[in-house]
Amino acid sequence: MKTVIHRAETRGHANHGWLNSYHTFSFANYYDRDRMHFGVLRVINDDRVEPGMGFGTHPHENMEIISIPLEGDLEHKDSMGNIAIIREGDVQVMSAGTGITHSEFNKNKDRVVKFLQIWVFPNKRSVEPRYDQISISDIAKENEFYQILSPNKDEKGVWIHQDAWFHLGNFEKGRSDIYNIKLKGNGVYAFIIDGDVEINGEKLNKRDGMGIWDADTLDVKALENSRVLLMEVPMDR
Repeated sequence: MKTVIHRAETRGHANHGWLNSYHTFSFANYYDRDRMHFGVLRVINDDRVEPGMGFGTHPHENMEIISIPLEGDLEHKDSMGNIAIIREGDVQVMSAGTGITHSEFNKNKDRVVKFLQIWVFPNKRSVEPRYDQISISDIAKENEFYQILSPNKDEKGVWIHQDAWFHLGNFEKGRSDIYNIKLKGNGVYAFIIDGDVEINGEKLNKRDGMGIWDADTLDVKALENSRVLLMEVPMDR
């Protein structure tokens, strides 16, 4: 088993006033050659958007982009004509493919929006751009991991153009679960949204990240009430 640990306090940080963002991997003005990506997982940004503010229209291409709201809601608009609100309890995905422009805006005047923005390199380039969002309330479970993303249209959660699986887990103190890696050669990056956990004997705290590869399973135990995101991805780009 091989591991890499990224403590919350070691992440890149950019505070633009309207946006307060922490970067697990190199992004924008934050550059660390040892933290460019984990396999095909390219970006994990932990973003806080102030009331009445947001990301203006900007482009993407050939990237799978996943947004997971943690608090509040964002209005989404894109060049495909989609207009939607993503809220806590939703998962949003965009396949940028040949090219897409979009904006994300906090229209609330009295509350911030907190969300995770995650980028994954696709296994197919120049695909037709695509947008989807779901509520995970119908698939959420307590004290065990549940799937929110996969490579397959017919499975639970959203899907992307990559052999990747994302799972969320909401755990009470003392509860545990074992995650079995689905595809040989894949690794798993665990991001601790809230709480304190132990993964394969390593203690992790809120907003810490840990990558694990050359392993078959992850043993996750909650040391406090915790929320954990597991991102299984291919290690070869």
